[in-house]
Amino acid sequence: MRRALADAVVRTVLYADVFDYPLETSEIQRYLIGESASLAQVEDVLARDLPAALEVSGRHVHLRGRGAIVGIRARRTAASARLWARARRYARLAARLPLVRGVAISGALAMRNAEADGDVDLFVLAQPGRVWTCRLLLVVLVRLAEARGVCLCPNFILSADRLALARRDLFTAHEIVQMVPVELTPALDDFLHANEWTRAFLPNASPPIGAARRVDPPVSHVATAALSSRLFAPLERWERERKIRRLEDRHRREGGSVSFTEHECRGHFGAHDVRVPALVAARVAEIETATA
Repeated sequence: MRRALADAVVRTVLYADVFDYPLETSEIQRYLIGESASLAQVEDVLARDLPAALEVSGRHVHLRGRGAIVGIRARRTAASARLWARARRYARLAARLPLVRGVAISGALAMRNAEADGDVDLFVLAQPGRVWTCRLLLVVLVRLAEARGVCLCPNFILSADRLALARRDLFTAHEIVQMVPVELTPALDDFLHANEWTRAFLPNASPPIGAARRVDPPVSHVATAALSSRLFAPLERWERERKIRRLEDRHRREGGSVSFTEHECRGHFGAHDVRVPALVAARVAEIETATA
């Protein structure tokens, strides 16, 4: 068990290294890959049996020879703190739009690992049957934020009746457990319950389920009811067909990992969910060669 835990610690630090993100001991325990362990057990491994692939710099653990990323993390933490207040303000505005059932900040900013000019990635749950009308409303907010120097990026919009994700891997598990809900809503609560498969990859990282639930303001509730009526079904269909054509053209030009359907708009053109596992596999091979 001790060897398995040490190996899991190395994998966890290695995964974070792809993002130039050294980990504190408590973070290693929270994001420990594939092993359930207490903080005391992780601390014991690091204190008594530090794996050869790792080094400790102050409060941070990183791969051997990668001490420079401690400074990178410090710089990004400061940049994220400056970005966070503005990001939360616009995320809260997004959460109050008609047809929006829940919003969480995701990506680098959720881990306080964003650059000063970084995007504010949003995960959005939408009223069933109105994913693309919801996206249209969000684009208006994106333009408003852009005019004020904030790059708001709602790159994953999901219908609130299709909560269980088909893609189940370490990258997706990380994205889910590290999301920061603007506020927990019934739909976000249900989303987290529907994706508890994340525990198979990250057994110690429990997302915040069961917090206080939001009551929509009357104006938003009335607008949602109106936009959900049959009267606006042609708008939803027109916007969906129009944007899917354009987004698929962009996908052909840029590549990436995307999904554009009636129930989902996921535009990860950077394909981090493909690139990150490949980088992790390459780092594992390097470490195994070096320690062979």
